[in-house]
Amino acid sequence: MLFPDDPTATPPQQSQLTRRRGVLGTLGLAGLGVIAGSGSAGAFTPAKKGNAMPRVSVPTSNAAQSVPNRVIPYVAAPDLPEEWLAAHGRTANEYLRYLNSLGLRRISPSEVVASHAKNRGSVWNTLPPKTWWRRMGYTLRVVERIALEMNVSRVEVISAYRSPAYNSRCGGRSGSWHQANVALDVRFPVRASKVTATARELRDLGLFKGGVGGYWNFTHIDCRGQNINW
Repeated sequence: MLFPDDPTATPPQQSQLTRRRGVLGTLGLAGLGVIAGSGSAGAFTPAKKGNAMPRVSVPTSNAAQSVPNRVIPYVAAPDLPEEWLAAHGRTANEYLRYLNSLGLRRISPSEVVASHAKNRGSVWNTLPPKTWWRRMGYTLRVVERIALEMNVSRVEVISAYRSPAYNSRCGGRSGSWHQANVALDVRFPVRASKVTATARELRDLGLFKGGVGGYWNFTHIDCRGQNINW
């Protein structure tokens, strides 16, 4: 699998306004949709006890992305647990085709799919509902832009969508944005604190609206439509 380098991070000497324009240009209409959208674009009602699924509406985009020819090539579904494949194999291939259509350069589509094929005891995670796939497409492009800024050629996906049952078994919050398919836990080949700081900087310049959580060995990034740090 190829992860080509692309040292085109924005020079630090450029003005904040210039960098803001560059950030918006990278995501095109998708980025503008988040910034210009009303507060209701990312409205979220915290899950109440007994209602683990967040109610969320996030911006999505059909805007074509201009990407170089060197993208991570299409691959078939990765080697996944047979028990999980028996229930999700056909949908996993469809989701993989969608992810490959994004032209990701720093995130492996097969790794995104593989992040769902995990279990905690007898509880297996699932793929997100098909109507929510584009939500993750937007978040993946945000993470790609952060990797571009940091001149990082590969991003490891630790966690993406989590079904309510799996999220509960993992000890996740009942209102976790992973359940809405707008959140990623990712690890870059640099200090996690640096990734967290860069993600917050680009977000504050207008790349997206969402949460950035810093942990000692990974960073949580979501596109909930409201900025929050932890």
